[in-house]
Amino acid sequence: MVPSEIRALFSVVSRPEIVSLAGGAPYVSALPLDVIGDMIGELVAGKGAEVLQYGPAQGDVHLRERICEVMALEGVQASADDVVVTVGAQQALDLVTKIFVDPGDVVLAEAPSYVGALGTFAAYQADVVHVPLDEAGLVPAALRETLERLGKEGRRVKFLYTVPTFQNPAGVTLTTARRAQILEICAAHDVLVIEDNPYGLLGFDHEPMRALRADDADRVIYLGSFSKTIASGLRVGWVLAPHAVRAKLVLAAESAILCPSNFSQLAVREYLATQPWQEQIKDFRELYRERRDTMLEALDQLMPDGCTWTRPAGGFFVWLTLPEGLDSKAMAPRAIAERVAYVPGTGFYADGGGHRQMRLSYCFPEPHRIREGVRRLAGVIEQELRLRDTFGGVRPSDTDGVHTPGPDVV
Repeated sequence: MVPSEIRALFSVVSRPEIVSLAGGAPYVSALPLDVIGDMIGELVAGKGAEVLQYGPAQGDVHLRERICEVMALEGVQASADDVVVTVGAQQALDLVTKIFVDPGDVVLAEAPSYVGALGTFAAYQADVVHVPLDEAGLVPAALRETLERLGKEGRRVKFLYTVPTFQNPAGVTLTTARRAQILEICAAHDVLVIEDNPYGLLGFDHEPMRALRADDADRVIYLGSFSKTIASGLRVGWVLAPHAVRAKLVLAAESAILCPSNFSQLAVREYLATQPWQEQIKDFRELYRERRDTMLEALDQLMPDGCTWTRPAGGFFVWLTLPEGLDSKAMAPRAIAERVAYVPGTGFYADGGGHRQMRLSYCFPEPHRIREGVRRLAGVIEQELRLRDTFGGVRPSDTDGVHTPGPDVV
């Protein structure tokens, strides 16, 4: 097991004087907290004997039906029988990995990839092989070449793990054309796809994209979460899997937690049944759009030459690449000293890459704090550039061959 780059920052970034552009915490203060408080109080008062009791390992059936309605917004047609409720999407990922991966098995993951997924794969001793992405998401030609190479080496790939929409950490989105290509390539090589989609409903410029699962019900296992669209503290996620896999997921869930929290499940169920949740998601989208715009504007105005970054169309994150000779992990303590925090890019690679990259989050800070954080970060980078020019680079540029998106990404 390995520590998370993000968790390691928590004790520092909680200090009020530090502008944290690190964590991806949703802005739950935008919820109608008084209304939700009343709703939960009435739920416990009226159905307390059910709410506070054990439930089935697969999850509450009525919540699973509501989950199918949520996924339908992304074109997914599903049965509640094939949904398993989990303690956040992170547990869903853990259960899927537990079922499929033995020590030494190959798992494909985007470069960069979600740090929580890499931690799970490491815990089960998987061999993570990265596939590069660019401004249009995972690169199909690179995926095909990687699968052919591994096949020639006699190595069996258990699955491809991808966050196709508003990717964490890069913020890029897999295009419609590439989605079809990725599914075709994986089908040709008999490889499962794990589609992790916590941000799919949080796009700024268009209706939700069609999920990969909508076009391949047999090969795609879909992971979802209410952490970004309702509240992360409720810890309610789910897996949608082919029927045979679903049965194994229920067994794995029983051994791990016996059953997910009935209280949290029924709170989410009641919220979806009684509250204008789609309107609330629209409110979240507008709030995050404003903060995204603030961050991009500040980066455009304040960042020194040589820095590049993505321009996400939704989600929570911007992926910034530093000039040659700078190291985001080595620079992090100096950024903390200047009262700004980010996540170094090394946490998002299993192969030692990411030294010139960092993830910046715009979802939680108020817009004026975002701008101040970018100003402080720009000052740190300028100081690092002066040191580089005087004494030489801290580290040579990454040579792992990963193509990271540039500033013109849309």
